[in-house]
Amino acid sequence: MSEREVRCYSGEVRAEQPTDSPTKIQGYGSIFNSRSEPMWGFREIIKPGAFDSVLNDDVRALFNHDPNFILGRSASGTLVISVDDRGLKYDINPPDTQTIRDLVLSPMQRGDITQSSFAFSVARNGDDWYEDDEGIIIREINQISRLYDVSPVTYPAYQEAESTVRSMKAWQEARDSGALQKAINEKMARERLLTLLNA
Repeated sequence: MSEREVRCYSGEVRAEQPTDSPTKIQGYGSIFNSRSEPMWGFREIIKPGAFDSVLNDDVRALFNHDPNFILGRSASGTLVISVDDRGLKYDINPPDTQTIRDLVLSPMQRGDITQSSFAFSVARNGDDWYEDDEGIIIREINQISRLYDVSPVTYPAYQEAESTVRSMKAWQEARDSGALQKAINEKMARERLLTLLNA
């Protein structure tokens, strides 16, 4: 089973209260084709289509990924997740309690909480690694196997996933061994050419 990972995006969540309606929380858990901040030696891009197989998962909306502060749940209809051209979007109808008003809604309305995050697992063979023209290692995620929660968050904390780091190291080893083999092949070809020229 894939390891659980968490990613965070800035400026992607807000609380709105339409006239005579309860306050709603709206945000994006993920933005497509946008490079993450550097993480453990690489940057990450979530590709369109990555969430297509998990939109019917029973997903929770939590504050700071804390299961003690549940804001909504897709199975109960208090959380709706969807995908548009921009990314993974969510709409939450949070509980009308003093705790949630004080802890989450009021700080969001003041602009103190503006970041959003999601917890997920990557599908087997659901990511690709490469090095771009600037030498930056990129991990592209093409398929999510499980979406656990979406969360308004206080800090954009990236939680290390050992499986991700292992995956990057495996790619680096394969890349390096491929480069080594290419160099050996080129050297052998040069030696053969020199042998033919000197014959």
